[in-house]
Amino acid sequence: MDPGDNTRNPELAPHYYRDNFIALCDTVESQYGDLLTAAELGFLQVYRALPFAAQCLYVRLISRVGPWFRQSKLDYPELGAAAPIVDSLLAAGLAESATGLDAPELGALYTRAELLEAFGSQLTEVPRGKPALLEAIDALALDRARHLELLKAVDGERIVAPCAVAEVQLLQLLFFGNRHQSLTDFVLSDLGVARYYPYSLDRQYRLFPHREALDEFLACAELGDCWYELRESEDPAALPALAVQILSQDIRFSSSEGRWHRLCNGLARDLERLGELELAGDLYACSGRHPARERRLRVMERLQDWEAALQLSEQILADPWCEEERDAAERVQPRIRRQLGARPAPRRRDTFRKLALELPREDAPVEVLAARRLAADWAAVHYVENSLMNTLFGLAFWEQIFIPVPGAFHNPFQSVPTDMYSPGFRARRQHALAARLAELRAGDIQPMLLEAHGRYAPCQCRWVDWRRVDEAMLEAATSVIPGSHLLAIWERILFDPRENRRGFPDLVALGEKPGDYSLIEVKGPGDALQESQKRWLRFFEREGIPATVAWVTWEQGADDD
Repeated sequence: MDPGDNTRNPELAPHYYRDNFIALCDTVESQYGDLLTAAELGFLQVYRALPFAAQCLYVRLISRVGPWFRQSKLDYPELGAAAPIVDSLLAAGLAESATGLDAPELGALYTRAELLEAFGSQLTEVPRGKPALLEAIDALALDRARHLELLKAVDGERIVAPCAVAEVQLLQLLFFGNRHQSLTDFVLSDLGVARYYPYSLDRQYRLFPHREALDEFLACAELGDCWYELRESEDPAALPALAVQILSQDIRFSSSEGRWHRLCNGLARDLERLGELELAGDLYACSGRHPARERRLRVMERLQDWEAALQLSEQILADPWCEEERDAAERVQPRIRRQLGARPAPRRRDTFRKLALELPREDAPVEVLAARRLAADWAAVHYVENSLMNTLFGLAFWEQIFIPVPGAFHNPFQSVPTDMYSPGFRARRQHALAARLAELRAGDIQPMLLEAHGRYAPCQCRWVDWRRVDEAMLEAATSVIPGSHLLAIWERILFDPRENRRGFPDLVALGEKPGDYSLIEVKGPGDALQESQKRWLRFFEREGIPATVAWVTWEQGADDD
């Protein structure tokens, strides 16, 4: 089925959420059973022993914002009466009854009218609005247990919360490989909207090889949470102390590096703003993720450490991590050289090929209007933006993208490996990518791509747009775009997949014979070229790839003055 086809209106199975959680548990136990603690394994055993309805209700509870829930609000038609199911959860130790509630928890569970009924007799006057009422209740200085007593005197309702939340969060981390995905990521697959490629899931390729690596990741996450809380509390004075604590840590496992580098970069940027430049520079030096070296270079500029800045800029230009870093070093280095008494060479100005288009104003995107005008000069003109070149790349390197690599795939619901946009993507697949490039150079690219299109459609891959690039467009484009041009583009994408997946020209104009084509960036009145677009246009110029910028002006109509 076409991923975008919604005509069948598929429905979820009534207990899909429980089935998904069972699948999550089974996958994690298969992949990580040897490093789970007794408490974590015990949770899995207790959960699986629950009655079916209790398994369902538990997943409902942990999937909702809590922690506390009123039993009367647990209304799920597919489960029936909630009270006996809650009894099962309480008996199994997977739920607990509230023994007290504070004022914010009261506000999350009860309406103003309900709170007034329970607490009205305790108040000397009734404030207007729920927030003011909660403040008045809090000002009574009653303990949490007394709050609950007053509520139960009115409705006698049981308040419950799920237990083992930390264990569930750990299972989700192990399943997804991150802390931001949850059970809702299963739903698209359940509906048949998303179909995923059956890549290998094997213990030897898992993200965390042992418990020490997992514990280090969790410790990094805790430091990240601490940083976030300090920022939210608007207490900048505590950030330098956190930086000193982070600098004293030693990261040993690759599974923690991404989170660690992001934390170092984020905290260092905050310290820059506070004027703590030396400390910020030390944190950037600990990071292996862009923009650490670029920001460190700018810190050196502010500290007027010109010799060190020149050395770092040379290091970046000799082995850049990404396109943005290289561009930044090229911009900064002339300033550094001037400070050291040298006269830098002038930067070359861009001279992109231009096409002037005067178009009528119509209710359509300017790219569509430009494609219509240019269609008379070509066999076909397609509005593709990034989709065509990215799709060709994804099809050309599908097997290499989904090849088993340690830490790349955690669950069956990934459309790219975890490290797809990291600097290490190419290095970790160096031999496989080199072999594929050699195969593409030696063979006929068009049938290879068409075969891949037929084999992999419509499996999810973030590079491939099945809807916009069908087999007919694929065949037409590869008939006229030389393989040498595609290989050059693919090599550049592989250097920096995160940055170079964007910035492609809006249109592809196709002629009748090989080499007869053009990539056309369309700019409406007042528009300007973005840096990512300029980088591609410079590359096209160097490689002899036909590319043009179409600058649009509006036709002057009879009613225009």
